[in-house]
Amino acid sequence: MTPVPPQEARLDFARGARTNVPEVVYGAGKTREQIDAIARALYAENGFALATRVAEADGIALEAVLPEARYHVRARVLACGSRPRTGMRIGVACAGTSDLAVAEEAARTLDAFGHDVGEFYDVGVAGIHRTLAVRDELDACRVLVVVAGMEGALPSVIAGLVRPPIVAVPTSVGYGASFGGLAALLAMLNGCAPGVSVVNIDNGFGAACVAHKIVTLV
Repeated sequence: MTPVPPQEARLDFARGARTNVPEVVYGAGKTREQIDAIARALYAENGFALATRVAEADGIALEAVLPEARYHVRARVLACGSRPRTGMRIGVACAGTSDLAVAEEAARTLDAFGHDVGEFYDVGVAGIHRTLAVRDELDACRVLVVVAGMEGALPSVIAGLVRPPIVAVPTSVGYGASFGGLAALLAMLNGCAPGVSVVNIDNGFGAACVAHKIVTLV
């Protein structure tokens, strides 16, 4: 029997066919029971369910009871089941280890969507040699998700070095004048290197969806 979602949730089972991105559960603000019921219903319908921003205690508990469940603590992403592998390689780069939670949200989402993910972490502009050291690997990806806080310079630097389109993600990492990521957001929006799109602050999931659409829609 198909699990019944909570009364207050109206699930969009056809979203994947309609938009090329399946409905994904935003876990923040939901109870463990709500996430459990919604994920079970999505999995029963499509053999796949994904939830983001799932608190650690809830994620660990749900991993033990949901079908084919995998919980990633740092990313706060809970995946059930799998989607066909695409063979597409998408890179996720971040400036520093403080940006890892957002970068991991993007990486784990892309992996759940079936892509091969290249992870390039701690390659920020404070040590530009680190960026240059992975230039060829970045250039071999179909799309790059580039995550940075502080002054948000990394997407512009990488965009001036490689061919793939870039989805830039500002993070809320930084000191007082970073204004919770607003400084990085404005820097990325005002970058001079072409071929960069920008998503909202800390929105690793949104960046993953853009990258997914770029490589799968023809």
